[in-house]
Amino acid sequence: MDIPLSGYGQMLQSQLEKHIQAISVLQWILSFLFMDLWLVAALYMAWFIYDWNTPKQAGRRTLWVRNWTLWTYFRDYFPIRLVKTHHLSPNRNYIFAYHPHGIFCFGAFCNFGTEVNGFSKKFPGIQPFVTTLAGNFWFPIVRDYLMSVGICPVSRETIGYILSQNGKGNAVVIVVGGAAESLGCTPGVNSITLKNRKGFVKMALQQGADLVPVYSFGENEVYRQVVFEEGTQIKLFQKKIQKLLGFAPCVFHGRGLLSANSWGFMPYSKPITCVVGKPITVPKIENPSPEVLDHYHTMYINSLRELFDKYKKLYGLKESEVLVIH
Repeated sequence: MDIPLSGYGQMLQSQLEKHIQAISVLQWILSFLFMDLWLVAALYMAWFIYDWNTPKQAGRRTLWVRNWTLWTYFRDYFPIRLVKTHHLSPNRNYIFAYHPHGIFCFGAFCNFGTEVNGFSKKFPGIQPFVTTLAGNFWFPIVRDYLMSVGICPVSRETIGYILSQNGKGNAVVIVVGGAAESLGCTPGVNSITLKNRKGFVKMALQQGADLVPVYSFGENEVYRQVVFEEGTQIKLFQKKIQKLLGFAPCVFHGRGLLSANSWGFMPYSKPITCVVGKPITVPKIENPSPEVLDHYHTMYINSLRELFDKYKKLYGLKESEVLVIH
């Protein structure tokens, strides 16, 4: 037996029916939108395949992106500064060796991946290329974003292309310590992985590119990391993942998004100062002998130590602090 609805009940039923009707129409419309999105995805994938080699050939930087106002807020959050100590001739090519890695290389990105600290004005005629893991360019959209600010794969092919076929006045920024170094980055630590890292020196010799030491004071201060002792199972696991995938699974924390007193993944607001040192003139030798390679590697280490010792007290460290090289 049907029970008649009151006027209010009839109104509610009518509204409910209208909503269901609207949803039924909406799902039909959305089905076509999703079809369109699949079309966009297919088109982008075709472009992705066609554009595959672009990151390896100096990328596709966009001055508009490098000059976004957004980077001003990024810089001022820490804040991040860029210090020039010597003139760099636009008639030479350079390899900027950046230390230390930190967790996210904030200083390297801000100073060389954007124009917020006036890199092109401080170093006129020099075009920087920050390098990162080649695997990052496998991700759609992300690859285009990275290329827009002048980031390229850290591969021999890419670096060789920039230094040999892209003219003069290029500066390839290499974070020499890489992921292995990031496992030891924590506040109060001034140690870098460099003793057995000679590939960047060999590349400089083969291309005749001058070596420029860059030390980023404060890069290790913005996150707190749990550094496990050598030989422990967790440390061995971290190293295995780092060698296998190219990145290190660091255990770290920063501050909360809205509160500096809570834990989170936001970095602490600590000043980062990147000091660009004096270039080391390097001759072009296609097949440098081990003795020549060691000679310029030692020259580089001495130059980096000199840079660290000269500026450490000025940028927050004690006079007694020493740079430990592993």
